[in-house]
Amino acid sequence: MKKVTMLFATLLFSIMVTAQSSVTVSREWTSFSQFLDIQSKTKKKFKVTASVKVVTEDEQAWAGVWARVDNSEGGMGFFDNMGDRPITSNKWQSYTVEGTIDNSSKRLNFGGLCLMNGKFYFDDYKLFIENDKGVLEEVPVDNASFETVVDNNVIPKWSQGVSKGKIVKVEEYNVTSTIDTAEGNSALLIEGSGIVPEIVSIGDIEGASPQIGNMISMLEDLKNRVESRVKNMSIYELDHLHDENANRIGALIMHLAAAEAYYQVATFEGRNFNDEENEKWGAAMSLDQAGRDQFKGHDAKYYLDIYNEVRAKTIEELKKRDDKWFEEQQPSFGWTNEYCWFHVMEHQSSHLGQILFLAKRIPPEAKLELPENIKN
Repeated sequence: MKKVTMLFATLLFSIMVTAQSSVTVSREWTSFSQFLDIQSKTKKKFKVTASVKVVTEDEQAWAGVWARVDNSEGGMGFFDNMGDRPITSNKWQSYTVEGTIDNSSKRLNFGGLCLMNGKFYFDDYKLFIENDKGVLEEVPVDNASFETVVDNNVIPKWSQGVSKGKIVKVEEYNVTSTIDTAEGNSALLIEGSGIVPEIVSIGDIEGASPQIGNMISMLEDLKNRVESRVKNMSIYELDHLHDENANRIGALIMHLAAAEAYYQVATFEGRNFNDEENEKWGAAMSLDQAGRDQFKGHDAKYYLDIYNEVRAKTIEELKKRDDKWFEEQQPSFGWTNEYCWFHVMEHQSSHLGQILFLAKRIPPEAKLELPENIKN
């Protein structure tokens, strides 16, 4: 671990790639990063610079230099990934991200990212942090110019992903070194291929009336966001309890399925859960201690299969109905059928936010170190 002492703070590089867990995912973007644990009693400026170029025929492809400040209470402070000024030039140029840290800052994260198909080149990273004299002072960055070359898709001294403690390898991207550089003998080359952009729209669902189709597409969009966030999570992550009153992420997925199952019987059949259904869904509906006790030890597929089974029935039943049915009122609620299903949709959105909050606060899983005599 490298120690950098400055007048205003003590900064500790926390790049422990060998101790990180690794997952492989499929998606339209990838990133790499370094992490700097940071303390400052006063507000200070920082600056990250890097040389980047993009060679692509994909109109949606772009790259960025990014930086994020994590706060001591788990929230996010400054963030910029150049999404408002994407890098698309095929010539080497230097780019800058500037931000601030303060007395609530805990960690500075920085690196590069790229989206869609093409060749994305990165080189010559520099980090500057303001000292007590108001001068931006350079802080060493490990393997800043990628002179230590990539080995088996792993970037030495950098982490792949945007979070400390986890290496995220993306199937659509190949990571290598290149002699096409902005400076020095080597640069980083990330090449994306075979990525087909998803067309996102509301409505136009085959076999559904217009308003029913709109609702189905919005329900599906939110379910897809939940699924995208949790599908690569480990059992350890799905089972983590933020505190004694919190819910596990696995239990929250079950809660989404249970609530949707309830509105199925309420709107499609005009009744409440029967005894059998209460037995099946009761713990997931209430999310009290019974939910904390019952929903653990399962992988993401277990929860998502249940969620998707419920959703398949929702879509099947909604397609049997038309926009006129949406206007009908449920006597027990005083709500129209459309509002009932709007509630299911915003319920998903609410708990997606909770899942995202909890996911950011999961500590790295402790590794079990066995004594040598047991290993052998």
